[in-house]
Order: sequence, then structure tokens, then C-alpha cells
Amino acid sequence: MRSAHGYRRLAKAGHSPAQVIKHVIDNMAFIRHRGKTYSVVYKILDENGEEHTTSETFATQKEADKRKKEIEYKQSIGKFEVQKCATLKELIEEYVQIYGHDKWGVSTYSGNVALINNYILPTIGDTKLAGINTHFMEKYYKDLLKMPAVKSTKNPDGTGTITESTVNEIHKVLRSCFRQAVKWDMMEKNPAVDATVPKVKKQEREIWTAEMLMQVLEACDNKMLKIAFHLAFTATLRIGELLGLTWDDMDISEEAIEDNKAYVIINKQVERVSKDAIEALNSKEIIMIFPSQKKNNRTVRVLKTPKTDSSVRKVFIPKSVAQCLIDLKADQDEIKEVLGNEYQDYNLVMATTFGLPIGDSYLRTKMQEIIDELGLPDVVFHSLRHTSVTYKLELSGGDIKAVQGDSGHAQADVVTEVYGHILDEDRRKNAELMENAFYNKENLNPQMKEQDEGSSTITVPDGVDAELLMKVLGNPEMAALLTSLAKTMKV
Repeated sequence: MRSAHGYRRLAKAGHSPAQVIKHVIDNMAFIRHRGKTYSVVYKILDENGEEHTTSETFATQKEADKRKKEIEYKQSIGKFEVQKCATLKELIEEYVQIYGHDKWGVSTYSGNVALINNYILPTIGDTKLAGINTHFMEKYYKDLLKMPAVKSTKNPDGTGTITESTVNEIHKVLRSCFRQAVKWDMMEKNPAVDATVPKVKKQEREIWTAEMLMQVLEACDNKMLKIAFHLAFTATLRIGELLGLTWDDMDISEEAIEDNKAYVIINKQVERVSKDAIEALNSKEIIMIFPSQKKNNRTVRVLKTPKTDSSVRKVFIPKSVAQCLIDLKADQDEIKEVLGNEYQDYNLVMATTFGLPIGDSYLRTKMQEIIDELGLPDVVFHSLRHTSVTYKLELSGGDIKAVQGDSGHAQADVVTEVYGHILDEDRRKNAELMENAFYNKENLNPQMKEQDEGSSTITVPDGVDAELLMKVLGNPEMAALLTSLAKTMKV
């Protein structure tokens, strides 16, 4: 891009002031607003000195304005250059620095950088960008499935080969990286978009039934584990959300319990993240870093904000669970009094004897012990969340919206997709009712049940077929739907 010195040379070469001004205006950056994005559009010179128009896209007007001013300033002093990356390694480094630092949280940063360092850079990092196409990507994904898996929290022994699930995670990182490369005018098209990715084998999650969970609660003599089971089930908590609960996040007062209004608020979580991620992102999302017993650890346990806004929620809990929390608080207060200054008070519900956060590994280990003891299905702690959603759906007659609010799923259709088998069971029952009523001729003309004295009556509007209306209202699935709508209208 020509500098201000270049414009002065144009004037000296005999160009009129109007011509010089037009040249300056033509080469200025401008902002293009489309939908919810803002693109800074400007011109660059390629290696052959030919002029091309390129753009950078931002989510806000403020970001675009800032970048526009930066480009124009550097153009004016003749120091503006578009970084060109020759290899995938150079591109990914640029991608992490620019995109990752801005868009990722510490957990995502830790996971993505691990994928990059373990599986991308060692295998295809030196590949020229010009040589990466859809065929290259598909071959790379197939080759990954034959490679040994790296030791990680999900694979502590470092055994086996890379799974289809891991390949899909790698694909997501590369697809996002290449999308940015296209925006930055470093690649003509995204080679990952049309690439075939190994299909992840869907595994049916085994979960405990409500009867199994009750058996566990009756047999469990570990108070902390018992509380964890209660909260995970009744509040539909992820393990990190459970470990991040603090005493100021709830109302378990006598008045609240009496009025069935006891609740917990989920607004933070405990996770173990890499120190590098915290440093790279300037402690973004971090509320607190808990002390570590080993100074050479590459990871630390932190209290952080949730990943998404939908994860922040208020969940009402049963009286019995509220009372368990009251008992636990009394025990903690007694321990604090005995230990005095030795107790490190972080106000955590799930705390060790000395106040530090309980590790997720402790809960998982203790859970495995009770599974072995009772001979129950071998499930993971997260399955309690699925047990919770299943039970609430069944209990509410399929009230998806209410269950979504408790679970913190961003979209209601996620609940429908994952737990559709429960709703299918209700529809199956409808088929069974039709078999008995119609085909077995037990009830060819179903009528509404007579209203009890004092119950509300229904006025049929003019022009509405009363008999047809009664049939509709007599359908169990329709009744569940109307119940759900009624609840929604009350909110």
C-alpha cells in the first residue's frame, strides 16, 4: 500500500491536487455493515505489485472503527503490511494469537492448544498452505485414526489410538482456523468445509433410574458424596457447577423452605486449567485461583465464570435437599470454629476439612466404590445429570421448557434431541390407548369425564364442534401440551 510519501510523489509528478485527493480517498479503508457484522475493507498490494481489495470482519462497530484507524495510520506512515503465512504452523500461530486470545475462554484455550500441540503441529504443521485442499484434509483425518492417542485427563494411561471424537474436535479447530485465513485473504477457500469427517459412533449412555439413585442415597454414609448426589440430581448440575457452589448462591432460610421456594443459583464453576491459558488470556473468566500443593504443576484449580450465559440459572430445590444443606452448613461452621485460622474459607459448599475445593476425582472415586459395593450399573458422575433431566421430564409430563431452565441447555431442541426417547414413550402410550379404545372396541366414542362438583367448566365457543373438542382434550399427549403451555403463560 502506498504511503503518504507516495502521495507527495504523485503531486511532484505533475498530478493535479484533485487527482491526488481522489487517489487518497480511493485507497482509504471503510467499514461495511452487513447484518450483525462490521467489515473493514481496504486495499493491499500483492507480491507482483497488483492492487487487491480485502476485508476483516468484526462483531461490533467499536472493534471495526479501532481496526480502521490502525490500518489508516500505518498506511499513512508506509508501515502497513498484511501478514502472509507460508505454512500451516505459521497460520495457526497467527490464529491463536489473534482469534483465540479474543474469542476463547481458558478452558477452550487449554483444550484447543492441546489439540494443536499434540495432533496438528507435529503431523502437518510444516505443510505449505498452498498444498492444503479438501483431499489433503480427508487423508489427514483418516491417518489420525491410526495414530496413538496422547496421554490426557480423558486418557490418563495414554493407551489406544486417536478416537473419532478427537478427530472431530481437531476438525472444528482447523475449520475455524481456515475460516479466519479466508477472511484474512491468506486462502481462497476453506479446505475443511467439505471434507468428510469420521463419524462418531453414538454410544447409548447408561443411566441410573430413580429407584437406583434412591438405593444409593439410602446406602451412602459419606455425607459430602450424599450431598453431591442430591444436588446433581435435583438441581441438574454439571460436576464443575456443583463444585463451584458457594453459600451465598442460595436461599435455604426457614421461610423459603416453608413456602417451597428454596433455591440455588448457578453462576460459577470449578475447573482445572493450564497455567499457560490463564497467562495467555490475562486471567479472563477467572474469579479465583486456588492454592496448589505442587508448585511444578502445569495446571491449577480455578473458580471461573460459566462458559455460556444460558448456564447461569436459578434452580428451586426440594425441602429435603435444603435441609441437608442446612445440616452441612452447621457441620462446616463447627469445623471452622475448631480449626480457626487454619481453615481456608472460600465459602464453598463442597469443601474439604480445611476449606479447599473438593476435587472431581474424589467424587468419581467414591462414586465408583459405592457402584462396586451395590453392584449397580457402571455410570459416570455426569450421568446423574441425565437421570435428573429424565426424571423431571417424566414428572412434568414432558415440560421441555421448564426442564431446559433447570439444566442450563442453551436451546430447548437440545433437550428434545437428547431426551426424545422419553417423549416417544408418551406417544407410544397413546398408540396403546388407541389400540384398546378403537381396535378392541372398548371405547369407540370416548367422552370427557364428568366434572367434579366445584370444578371449572368449559364453555364451547359458537361454531366449534363440541364432540371433537372433547376428543382433543381427552388425548393424554394434548393434555400434557396444554399443561406445558399453561405453565408458560403463567411465567
